[in-house]
Amino acid sequence: MNPSSWMDSLRKVELSELDLNNIGSWPTAVKVIAGVLLMALILGLGYNFHISDLEAQLQQQADQETALKEQFSTKAFQAANLETYTEQMQEMETSFGAMLRQLPSDTEVPGLLEDITRTGLGSGLEFEEIKLLPEVTQQFYIELPIQISVTGTYHDLATFVSGVASLPRIVTLHDFEVKPVDPKASNSQLRMSILAKTYRYNDQGLPGADAAPTQGQAK
Repeated sequence: MNPSSWMDSLRKVELSELDLNNIGSWPTAVKVIAGVLLMALILGLGYNFHISDLEAQLQQQADQETALKEQFSTKAFQAANLETYTEQMQEMETSFGAMLRQLPSDTEVPGLLEDITRTGLGSGLEFEEIKLLPEVTQQFYIELPIQISVTGTYHDLATFVSGVASLPRIVTLHDFEVKPVDPKASNSQLRMSILAKTYRYNDQGLPGADAAPTQGQAK
């Protein structure tokens, strides 16, 4: 069918006469045009969806590129300063190890108990209890708790706490409890229960600790 015949066929077609339920009865020219329009619609929708998908992928790649650039910049800075960081880390490990090795060793605990007792008696207190509690192991050090119970005046208790805090070794005080010895009595006698903690370094927690002598050995 030549183009002029198609045009004549289209002019004779009334849109109202086209039955969508019977497309096979449509004139050939109309079916061809409908097929071309349908194909164009399918291609247009497919192209649009394909472009949208490509744009999403492009944006994802762009975001990933930005993140990789930031990571590269950070790692490049770290690499440029790696030698400095390594030296600082070694200095910190050396200083930290030296400080931990200054903590008291097992052999000095009896001397600490004597110092605490002497400080309490010198402050005018009476000891009801002073005993070592089970050790508490931390990563780099071991806590040595000491339960203390003393009686005396408020001023004597304050003098004792100040004296313990001034001892030449590391001692921290925790869990204060102060109450009258006899609530019905008119005197000012008080009972104080307190938990003192001293510390020693943990041989297993320090790198190279086996090669370092303890304070007891150094003496």
